[in-house]
Amino acid sequence: MDKPAGMTSHDVVDRVREIFATRKVGHAGTLDPDATGILVLGLGTATRLLPFAQEGPKRYAAEAVFGRTTTTQDASGEVIETKPVEVDEKDIRRALARFVGEIEQIPPMVSAVRVDGERLYKKARRGETVERKPRSVTIHDFALTAFDDKGVSASFDVVCSPGTYVRTLVHDLGQELGCGAHLAGLRRTEASGFREGDAMPLAEVTPQALRPTLEIVRSLPELTLDLEAAALVGDGRPLPVADDIEEAGKVALVLDGELVAVYERKGSKLVAHKVLPR
Repeated sequence: MDKPAGMTSHDVVDRVREIFATRKVGHAGTLDPDATGILVLGLGTATRLLPFAQEGPKRYAAEAVFGRTTTTQDASGEVIETKPVEVDEKDIRRALARFVGEIEQIPPMVSAVRVDGERLYKKARRGETVERKPRSVTIHDFALTAFDDKGVSASFDVVCSPGTYVRTLVHDLGQELGCGAHLAGLRRTEASGFREGDAMPLAEVTPQALRPTLEIVRSLPELTLDLEAAALVGDGRPLPVADDIEEAGKVALVLDGELVAVYERKGSKLVAHKVLPR
C-alpha cells in the first residue's frame, strides 16, 4: 500500500477490511498520519507472517526544517524554541556522520511506546511528559540529498533499523548543530523488500491486487519441497537441515510455488516456526 497523508495506519486497515469484507487484516510497521509511503498489509493467514515484514532495514525520504524545535518533533506540534541557523552544507554532512551506526534514541512523547501500561501519545494528549528509557537503533545511512540556499531546510535519505524514530533523528541532528530542527515531511520508500513501484494507492486496492503470501517472506532463503517432505511439514515434523542454512536461520518452505511453512534451523534439524493451514 502507498499510504496517503492524513490517515493513520489503522484507518488504512479499516478501509481494507471493508474492501475485502474481513476483520482479519493487519499491517507491518506503523506510519504516522502525516507520513506517506509503503505500508505492508496482510490478510487472513498472512497476518501470522507480518512479523517477517517488520524485520530488516527501512528507507525514508525525510524533510527537515532548521531553527525551530516543536513539541512533537514534527510540523504538527507547537514551536517551543526558535534559533538562528548558522550552519552550512559542510556542517550538516559532518554532523550526519555522527549518527551512523548504533545509536540510542529517547522515544518521543507522541509515540506508541507503553509506559506504565499506557501509550505515550495518550499521555501527551493530556499534556503530560514522563521519563522514557533510551532505545538502541541502527542507522545504516543518513545522507543529505538537498539543501536550500538559505540553510533553512534540507532533505535526507535515511536507511535504518525497525523501531527508529526519524522525527527524533531529525530533532537530535538539530540539537547537534545547535540550531534545533523538526521533521517537516516523511515518506517510506522501502520496507520488507518492497519499493515504491510495488505499492498502490488505496483507491486502487481490489481483490486482484493481492500478492502471494510467499512475498511477505521474500528476505528468507527458499527450500522447495517434494510431496514426501510436504507431508512431514503438514504435521509440523522436523526435516534434515541443508548445509547452506545458518544456525538459527529461518527458511521459507515452498510447494508448487506456494509458501507452506517457515522453518528454523536448530542443530542438525529444521524445525517448525510457522506452519500455514492448507
